[in-house]
Amino acid sequence: MPRQLTLSAMELDTPSKTCRWSDFVGAHPVGDGRVPVSKPSPTGWAPTSHASFAVQAISGDLPMFPCIDTLSSASAHERGQIYGQQAKDRIQHSVITYARLFAACGIDWASACERAMRFEQVIAQVDADLMAELRGMAQGSGQSLGSLMALNCRTEILPSTFFTDTPQLAHAALAANRAAGLPDWLADAPWDDALKDGECTAMGVTAAASQTGQAWLAQNWDWMGRQRQALVVLHSQGPSGQSITTLTEAGMLAKIGINQSGFALGLNILRSNRDGTRLGVPVHVLLRHLLDCRSVAHARERLQALQTDLGLGFGAASNVPCADAEGQVACFEVSPAGWAEVTPTDGVVVHTNHFVCESLLAEQAPMGPGLSSHNRLSTAGQHALKTPIGRADLECFLRDESDGFLSICRSPDPSVPPESRVESVAGIVMQTQPPAMWVACDVPSRVAFESVPLAKPVQL
Repeated sequence: MPRQLTLSAMELDTPSKTCRWSDFVGAHPVGDGRVPVSKPSPTGWAPTSHASFAVQAISGDLPMFPCIDTLSSASAHERGQIYGQQAKDRIQHSVITYARLFAACGIDWASACERAMRFEQVIAQVDADLMAELRGMAQGSGQSLGSLMALNCRTEILPSTFFTDTPQLAHAALAANRAAGLPDWLADAPWDDALKDGECTAMGVTAAASQTGQAWLAQNWDWMGRQRQALVVLHSQGPSGQSITTLTEAGMLAKIGINQSGFALGLNILRSNRDGTRLGVPVHVLLRHLLDCRSVAHARERLQALQTDLGLGFGAASNVPCADAEGQVACFEVSPAGWAEVTPTDGVVVHTNHFVCESLLAEQAPMGPGLSSHNRLSTAGQHALKTPIGRADLECFLRDESDGFLSICRSPDPSVPPESRVESVAGIVMQTQPPAMWVACDVPSRVAFESVPLAKPVQL
């Protein structure tokens, strides 16, 4: 059986072991279901039941994000072409968004593309088809390959602070972008009004802890609200041939998704002191690579292979929560120093945006005072104790507004400039057996969770 924790011997001497998220929070039962409100919630109330929630919070459905199906393609390059053609406008939207974000970090778009292209050989070693798909996407969308690479390597390019303390660098990057003809969607805002954080909360439930006897995975994806306009549901396939469905930012290979085997994964950004210091597997490439797995155990094997067998490691830190049709769940924390596994407590695992495995705690980059990762982990822990857990409970969890604008369900803070607001862009609930996905296409407290059409299973 492969080790559940693999660390690069040449970079880290910490003993190998797994950890449990509950060791790091003082969780206690939620009781009757009312989440204690420590700050006024954005909507002025805290849900006491699923029924009352439906009446008070759902104001109407939003259209589902566009679905792009590439399964009919004959090659990886053609898959990329189809994706690029059908998501052309949304990919351009992503480019404009990230060009401004990188500029606030003192990195102009041309430099970001140049940095991203350094990962080309790493990606090809993981899966040559992914590079072929990116080239096809560039051709189909009319973007340069460097631009597509920059989108997929954005976590590796961004510094842990998400901005630079040197105004001259930001001003120079903004000027270079303007000279290159890139629109500035923050043209009327100060250079340092760009994104300062980005946070997500996830929960995995084993079959033993669920109401229905199968594993579940749920999370909110918190980021710039502007990127809601860039989201797509992508139907594609992995090296094994099995179909995958992923909700992702246009131009990216994958983000949150599930495959026909019932293996589901999500994403929590983490920030490591070593982010960007080495050429390792980019986070969004890793997500696409793992979406071809059959199970949590298979994902564990692939992580070990990337770290040890191929010696590639990881270019930046993130947490990947997973669940499978065998009823298992886990979270895998990855960083340039190695990776570690967070195991369930009483059948449930939760994660936010800081390292919890002891072997990786030293990797944690400083967190700003406005970040709520530790508080959200504690709140998630309260929900985790309400077993057995079903789909309605997970939707309630993703709608928790008990800590105001720093809650699990994050509404945009009106006191923050519109260009800088971070919010729950979407909420996602995934059932592993049979595979199913539901998405809230806005801040989850505002809309219903809608069923997402999954990619048609392929005969393997």
